[in-house]
Amino acid sequence: MGLVLDAVMAVLKKPTIEGMVSELSFFAALLWIALLVGLLVGWAWRPCWVADLVQVETSSDSSGAAEGSRNEEDGMDSMKSKVQDSAVLAVTSQDLDHLCKLVEERDGGPAWHQMMQKSLHNMSYQAWRRDPETGPPQYRSRSVYEDVTPEMVRDFFWDDEFRLKNKWDDMLLYHSTLEECPTTGTMVVHWVRKFPFFCSDREYTIGRRIWESGRTYYCVTKGVPYPSIPRRDKPKRVDLYYSSWCIRPVESSRGDGQLTACEVLLFHHEDVGIPWEIAKLGVRQGMWGLVKKIEPGLRAYQVARKSDTPPSRFAFMAQINTKIDSDYLRSLETSNDSSDIVKAEDEKQHGNGIPRFLIIGGAVALACTLDRGLLTKAIIFGVARRFGR
Repeated sequence: MGLVLDAVMAVLKKPTIEGMVSELSFFAALLWIALLVGLLVGWAWRPCWVADLVQVETSSDSSGAAEGSRNEEDGMDSMKSKVQDSAVLAVTSQDLDHLCKLVEERDGGPAWHQMMQKSLHNMSYQAWRRDPETGPPQYRSRSVYEDVTPEMVRDFFWDDEFRLKNKWDDMLLYHSTLEECPTTGTMVVHWVRKFPFFCSDREYTIGRRIWESGRTYYCVTKGVPYPSIPRRDKPKRVDLYYSSWCIRPVESSRGDGQLTACEVLLFHHEDVGIPWEIAKLGVRQGMWGLVKKIEPGLRAYQVARKSDTPPSRFAFMAQINTKIDSDYLRSLETSNDSSDIVKAEDEKQHGNGIPRFLIIGGAVALACTLDRGLLTKAIIFGVARRFGR
């Protein structure tokens, strides 16, 4: 160290700047050459354990980087899979199980009370209602249509485009498709439906899917959350919505033993945000008027499908079904839960079974929540007074 300091002091004592710079450059060059020589000699004479340590660290770093890359790729694949599953599984096999139990009357719910039995030339209709301990009233109906296939009826109920164009369902104001899966036929659709004059329109985000067993079709539609469609004050969003069918061939009423008729078992309930007792009265009064429009709409759909016009996208999606075998359906029938069907209710007893204060109270609540003028409120109170009597 003393020699280095003596050399530096000797350089600094040079009389000229040029001489000082040249001496410092020469001195720096000697130091760099010595450093490089030392590194080369040290690496050539390194111990064996140093080489092993360097190799281990290098391999661990590379393997860690590779593992991290694989984990990142696996995470991305898992995320993509979850996103796909969430879109596809808007309606799941659990919904199929529930519908099958409803069809077999083994869902464990309360008894069904028959409320209506009507018929047309090519159609017969029956309807039942039950009131669960919690939730809105539930409805079950059986319609039999002559001279039509289950496949045609399946496409008919799924075809939102024809539903709006033909106006057999005059409550539908707007529809759009939010998601669809070309593998399972699962769809998520957006509906806006028109309600009577004293209620605002209602908005739905509906998931739906069809399962097939032979020529029997289990069609599930239910309300599903869809955050990308923002909630608005009007139309009001309906969260609780369930409307599902079992469509299958049955013998014709002509008694010829041919399976030329189609049976439709419908199960429906929804909470539209009005008192349930008033909703039940509205359904009772308007149900047959709506059902009567289905039969001519179905016949018009048959004619339209026989033409050269290609089926709509909705009809195409209705034909993508998840197949299930009879063994799976039989396994669901082993459940001990059952629901009874009670004979038709007497209209007078049904009216007396509703407490008068409940009808009047519901009418007051409905009138106070609406801002539609005095005429609307007068009509509501008039209807309530009539049913109260």
